[in-house]
Amino acid sequence: MDTPEEDSSSAKYIENITIPSALIEKTFGETLKKAISGGDMVSVNLDWREAVPHPDDRVEYELWTNSNDECGVKCDMLMEFVKDFKGAAQILEKGGYTQFTPHYITWYCPRAFTLSRQCKSQCINHGRYCAPDPEQDFSSGYEGKDVVIENLRQLCVFKVANESNKAWLWWDYVTDFQIRCPMKEKKYNKECADAVIKSLGLDGKKIEKCMGDPNADADNPVLKEEQDAQVGKGSRGDVTILPTLVVNNRQYRGKLAKGAVLKAICSGFEETTEPAVCLSGDVETNECLDNNGGCWQDKVANLTACKDTFRGRVCECPLVDGVQFKGDGYSHCEASGPGRCKINNGGCWHESREGHAYSACLDIGDGKCQCPPGFKGDGVKSCEDVDECKEKKACQCPECSCKNTWGSYECTCSGDLLYIRDHDTCISKSGTEVRSAWAAVWVILIGLAMAGGGAYLVYKYRLRSYMDSEIRAIMAQYMPLDSQAEVPNHVSEDRA
Repeated sequence: MDTPEEDSSSAKYIENITIPSALIEKTFGETLKKAISGGDMVSVNLDWREAVPHPDDRVEYELWTNSNDECGVKCDMLMEFVKDFKGAAQILEKGGYTQFTPHYITWYCPRAFTLSRQCKSQCINHGRYCAPDPEQDFSSGYEGKDVVIENLRQLCVFKVANESNKAWLWWDYVTDFQIRCPMKEKKYNKECADAVIKSLGLDGKKIEKCMGDPNADADNPVLKEEQDAQVGKGSRGDVTILPTLVVNNRQYRGKLAKGAVLKAICSGFEETTEPAVCLSGDVETNECLDNNGGCWQDKVANLTACKDTFRGRVCECPLVDGVQFKGDGYSHCEASGPGRCKINNGGCWHESREGHAYSACLDIGDGKCQCPPGFKGDGVKSCEDVDECKEKKACQCPECSCKNTWGSYECTCSGDLLYIRDHDTCISKSGTEVRSAWAAVWVILIGLAMAGGGAYLVYKYRLRSYMDSEIRAIMAQYMPLDSQAEVPNHVSEDRA
C-alpha cells in the first residue's frame, strides 16, 4: 500500500481505507495496479498460515467460553461451534497432537456492593466470582451465580478428566449438558449435571471436592486461577470478550467455525509434523498431486520425495521398509545402507535370463552399483556380458575348448582330460584315479599298522602283569614278603 503524502489527495486516499485492510509492499502494489490497468484478471489470496507460531509438533490452544445458553446469538454460535468441533478436537487430543484447556471468564463485585441484591444473585464466594444474569431479569429465572457454579463444574470436569488422561471428555460433557440440561426446559441444575457426569463414568465426588463451597468467604482456587489467566501475558492480550480462542499463546482473529479454527490450529504445528486431520482435502490442498510437487520420483517403484504439509510441501528423500534414501530430494534420491537392494534393487542394474539372475547392487561397502563378475558396465543403467573366450580371460590351456555363456563361460578338455577351473588347466582322469587308488591303499595300510601296534602294546602289558603275579606267588612259598607276617618256627622251639 502506498504511503499517503501530505497533500490534498490524502483525505481522499484515507477515505478509501476500510476495515478490514491489509498492508502490502509498494512494489507489490505497483505490480497489482499494472496488471489491473492491463486488463488482466487479478486474484489475491490472503494466507494466514504463518501468523501462528509453530515451534514444535504439539499445539497448545485455549477456548474461553461460557455455560450460559440464553445470551442470544453469540451463545448459540458458541454452542454450535463446540458441537461441530468436538470430533476434530477429540481426535487431536487422543493422538497427543494438542493440549487443550478450557477457560471461563468471571468478574468480581466491588466490596462496597457485595451485600447488594445484584451481587448476591450474580456472584459466589461473597462477590469474588460473578457472571451476568442470563435473562437480564433479577426477579425471575436463573441467576448469574447459577452460571458461575456451572462454569466451575465444567472446569472441574476438565480437571478430573485430565487427571485420568481423558481430557477429551470435557467436550462430551459440555455438548451433552447443552442438549440434556437447557435453561429453556428448566433443567439447568445440579441434578441434570450429575446425571451427565455419571453417564460419562466420571468421579462425581472428586468433581464436588474440586468445586469447593460457593458460599465460603474465601478464594476458590480454581476460579482464582481463571481470573489470573484472563490477564494478558507475552504476546497474548487480555481476554475480555467471549468467545476467545488462543492458539500457541496467540489470540485467534477469525470466524468461529470448524474449518477456520482447524486451519488455525494446524498452522501451529512445525512443518512435516501435522496429523492426518490437518492434511484432509477440507483443510488444505495436496501440492504433491500437481507434478509431484517438483520433487524426485521413481514411478516404477512408486516412490516419491514429496511430503505434503499443511503449509505446502517439502522434498525429502523417503524412508521405505527401514531403508533410508539419501539425496537432495529434488532431482536425486538413492537407497543407502543395509537392505537397500530390496528396494527397487538399490537403483542398480539387474536382469534375469534363462533361469539365471544377476544384480549390480551390493549391500556392503560404499553402496555404489557394481557389475557382477562376468559383466562390465556402469552398474546403474547397463551391465554387458564379458566374452571370456574372446578376450582370453579364461580357458586358455592348450587342451581347453572355450564356450561363452551369459555371465560366465564353459570350458571342456579334449580326450579323457579333466578341467580344473581354479587353476585353468586340464589333468588326466586316469592319473587322478590311480593316485586316488594308491592314496586309499596307503590309508588302509597305515590304519592296519596303527591297529596292530596298539594290539601288541595291550598284549605285552597284560602278559607282563600276569608273569609278575606268578613270580610273586612262587616266592611267597619260600620266603615272607614285606606285605606278609613272619611264619613262626615251631621245630626250633621244641628242640630247645
